[in-house]
Order: sequence, then C-alpha cells, then structure tokens
Amino acid sequence: MKERYLETGEIVNTHGVRGEVKILPWSDSPDFLCQFKTLYIDGKGVRVNSAKVHKNMVLAALEGVDSVESAMKLKGKVVSIDREDAYLPAGRHFLADLIGLRVLDAATGEELGKLTEVLTPPAHPVYRVTGGEREYLIPAVPAFIAETDIDGGILRVTLIEGM
Repeated sequence: MKERYLETGEIVNTHGVRGEVKILPWSDSPDFLCQFKTLYIDGKGVRVNSAKVHKNMVLAALEGVDSVESAMKLKGKVVSIDREDAYLPAGRHFLADLIGLRVLDAATGEELGKLTEVLTPPAHPVYRVTGGEREYLIPAVPAFIAETDIDGGILRVTLIEGM
C-alpha cells in the first residue's frame, strides 16, 4: 500500500531574521517542493506562506514560525508532503513507491531480486537490485526499463550481456 505522506526533505538551518527555514529537498528538483501549500512536520500540517529556491535549497516561510528562535526548533526535522497534493508527469514515480518492487527479467520472466535503492548520479538514476546470488545496477532509462507497475509491485527490466 502506498504511503500517503512522503518524506521529501530536511530542515537544515534557518535563514534571515524572520524565521524562514532552509530545507534540503530530497527530490529531483527543489522547485518540486515549492509547489506545496502545506508541508508536514512531525505529522502535523504547516501552511507554507512562501517558498523559493536558493542555491539548490528551498527557503520557506512557515505559518507560526516568525523568529529565528522558533525556526531553530525545527532544525533537523524531516519535512513530508501529502501524495494527494503532488502532481507527477506520466512515467515518473516517487522513490518510496519504487523501493521494494520485485524486479523481473522482461525476456525470461526470471525474478532478479528486489529494488533496494535508487542511486542518483548526475547522468540519470540507477536502480540497485539485490536478491538471489547477484546484485544488479540498472540504469533507469527506457532502454533498460520495460515496465514499471507500482500497483502490481513489479518492475520489468531488459538486461544486456555483462550486466
């Protein structure tokens, strides 16, 4: 079952003297986090008064946080979003939904293992698949990803010789 609330960043510091917080986003782009009107901290919804990108971080003014002292209390807190508030383009998925998928060879149907980690080097994501006797590192590009069925819990991949 898909989690309703998804961890999407961490408050790493304060910014300025009016209580803004600096959030390190755990998404493809900090712009993604700026689209939300409500963030969740410790399971409680907090209204976002404003948010903007600054040096790959998100600077956010949160309702009820109006001083450096109140912002400091949030340092180190994980920020979550409600998946129902998010828009993902077709073919894009939350990492939390990918982790744990059964990975099958698209040609043979053989189970290769489970997707255990998504690595994010600069070029493109890479899926770490572990299980059985081997570990696979599979580039998350159309040439290797035949099908992603989140609801069915399956990822079908096309392997090449040497993988």
